[in-house]
Amino acid sequence: MKAQALTTLEQSLVSSEQMPLLFLGHGSPMNAIEENEFVEGFRSVSKSIPRPQAILVVSAHWETKGTLVTAMEKPRTIHDFGGFPKALYEVQYPAPGSPSLAAETKALIQSTEVEFDHKWGLDHGAWSVVKHLYPNADVPVVQMSLDYTKGPQYHYELAKELSALRKKGVLIIGSGNMVHNLRMVAWDKFNVDNYAYDWAQEARTKMSEYILDGNHKPLINYAAQGKAFELAIPSPDHYLPLLYVLGLKEEKEEISLFNDKAQAGSLTMTSVKIA
Repeated sequence: MKAQALTTLEQSLVSSEQMPLLFLGHGSPMNAIEENEFVEGFRSVSKSIPRPQAILVVSAHWETKGTLVTAMEKPRTIHDFGGFPKALYEVQYPAPGSPSLAAETKALIQSTEVEFDHKWGLDHGAWSVVKHLYPNADVPVVQMSLDYTKGPQYHYELAKELSALRKKGVLIIGSGNMVHNLRMVAWDKFNVDNYAYDWAQEARTKMSEYILDGNHKPLINYAAQGKAFELAIPSPDHYLPLLYVLGLKEEKEEISLFNDKAQAGSLTMTSVKIA
């Protein structure tokens, strides 16, 4: 099965120069249909990197027991949120899937058994940002789930097993938010530029310093970094996609931040490009 999967991928994906890595702070689902500086940031970064042959997304919004990859030809657009305008629910992002990329992902990962999924599709952690990178929905997209039973070191190490995909034209994207505490959102401050609580600003600053310094240990061991990190990461779902991107970074690659702003007190849109 694995040999057949590798042969299939060889036929569908052409060897390429090593693709960059992206962590995208996706923020509110409304970013899918609004025009703002963050959307401009997504568009701008897509112009600065080679066009991928396919995309693998690790989204905050697909948590499972075990690791799954979407393996359907035509993934559905999932509207996994509530209370937003009708226009948002009408958005479709009909990017094709890639069963061959799903098979290659399964074949590469040796530390755990990866299962094929034919029901999920593309959740808003994936399509709400990828639609700004590739608005014509003409790049195949596969999602890989987050195993909620595993700790941060596990996810960081699992990412490393995907490195060969980068030389097959695959753009690997982590989608979440580094600082993400919805219970403490200042809804009346959503439109105040770069508004952050003191603890959110502290966490954001430290996270950025660690990322730019290549100091991954405190980022992996985030639970031991004090109160600011505790408030910034009340649950790991939106944070773990960052560790997939950092886990794939190679020593000599350059790293940069964009969309590096806070929003509504307890969120940050900070995004990372590694190339």
